[in-house]
Amino acid sequence: MHELTVSPWASLAYLVAGVCFILALRGLSSPASSQRGNRFGIIGMTIAVVTTLVTHVPLRSVAVPLGNPHDLMIDWVTVGEILAAIGVGAAIGLVTARRIAMTAMPQLVAAFHSLVGLAAVLVGVAAYLNPQAFGISDLVVPMIGQPFAVIHPVSRIELGLGVAIGAITFSGSVIAFLKLNGNMGGKPIMLPGRHVINLALLAGILGLIAYFVTDQSAWIFWTITLLSFVIGFLLIVPIGGADMPVVVSMLNSYSGWAAAAMGFTLHNSAMIITGALVGSSGAILSYIMCRAMNRSFISVIAGGFGAVADTSGGGTAIDRPWKRGSAEDAAFLMSQAEQVIIVPGYGMAVAQAQHVLREMGDKLKAEGVRVKYAIHPVAGRMPGHMNVLLAEANVPYDDVFELEDINSEFAQTDVAFVIGANDVTNPAAKTDKASPIYGMPVLDVEKAKTVLFIKRSMGGVGYAGVDNDLFYRDNTMMLLADAKKMVEDIVKALD
Repeated sequence: MHELTVSPWASLAYLVAGVCFILALRGLSSPASSQRGNRFGIIGMTIAVVTTLVTHVPLRSVAVPLGNPHDLMIDWVTVGEILAAIGVGAAIGLVTARRIAMTAMPQLVAAFHSLVGLAAVLVGVAAYLNPQAFGISDLVVPMIGQPFAVIHPVSRIELGLGVAIGAITFSGSVIAFLKLNGNMGGKPIMLPGRHVINLALLAGILGLIAYFVTDQSAWIFWTITLLSFVIGFLLIVPIGGADMPVVVSMLNSYSGWAAAAMGFTLHNSAMIITGALVGSSGAILSYIMCRAMNRSFISVIAGGFGAVADTSGGGTAIDRPWKRGSAEDAAFLMSQAEQVIIVPGYGMAVAQAQHVLREMGDKLKAEGVRVKYAIHPVAGRMPGHMNVLLAEANVPYDDVFELEDINSEFAQTDVAFVIGANDVTNPAAKTDKASPIYGMPVLDVEKAKTVLFIKRSMGGVGYAGVDNDLFYRDNTMMLLADAKKMVEDIVKALD
């Protein structure tokens, strides 16, 4: 495959694509403009892909009887393979997007991150094995047996970093997927001496990348790749379920930097721009979420650095008195209220109760009740998970509030209606220093006059593995049932 010189129009097209990606990020910053942001993203990616295909048409040398003994023509076989691969990927993406449940969106995102990381590794491997095809080697040193292409020193740095970040992203995203999908437990897995091991592996990877600049031996390249796969696994395993939304955001950042590094190898400015945007925005979002959770950003990205095993015994439900209510009780209390604040969580997503929840809110509004929705920054399994679910159910954007904007209103609220949100409503985060979620800002639902809490049973605990003190408060009424079924019964009782 021969690389064509990038023409001015191609550079302009990549610039337009980059602008579209920036506008996409700007639009995705708010639910009200998210659809417009998605459209800009689609347009930008279409421009980038088409431009890359046009400017990198695969060519092959052919012998001609007259003139130049070696002429170039389009390699239609390779073109067909590329188009077939694009078709297969597009078909898989289309089917997945149509069939995936909103509850599985976090693990789908983690899976996508793993594919980006793996793609970066595969591109790096291809570039290392055939550097001349990527334009990163123009010197061939005769060696015994076969010629040897010397990779440019700068390209070796790009290759080393791209492969390392890609491998970390891949293995880390696989672990995140397994945790989010329930194939692994949500509790942190604390390996003995993990910090020393991680620091040693990181130092080894960086040292090998530096050595790779002076010696491009195969053992160095493959050792960098292998160690990076290992450290990606070790970094994510110690991180517990309470921090998983930050992990998803962090892996998103990693995938961006991996793509940017490979953009340099491929001499593709669109990949560099896109990767830098994704990497920087993901890092900023991770930092903001860590602040919202009162977590140390360095601690989380270092693989649970400073985390300790839970010795509080809070991993099981406590046998304490609690009050149980019915759908009729809940309907009566909310219909008599002046204001109801609904707090959705992952339990709502699992039950797919967002549409009937919006119907309940509409009925309460029709009876003169003010209805608001309170969203914790890390409710669900990924950033913005609850916002997406409510938007899918056509809940008005003006009714949805973030934690810092609505927390002060719970003290003046008649009913706080919690549907499947456990850890983000646990008062122990403010009082129990032994709790693994201590210090994480939570929604002050316990300050409402009455708390209605929908939960399947009293036996389970939240994703962080701790019991919720809110269940046993005097002003809390437990509504034990499937979330969707309970809300449907409440809607019937409101008629």
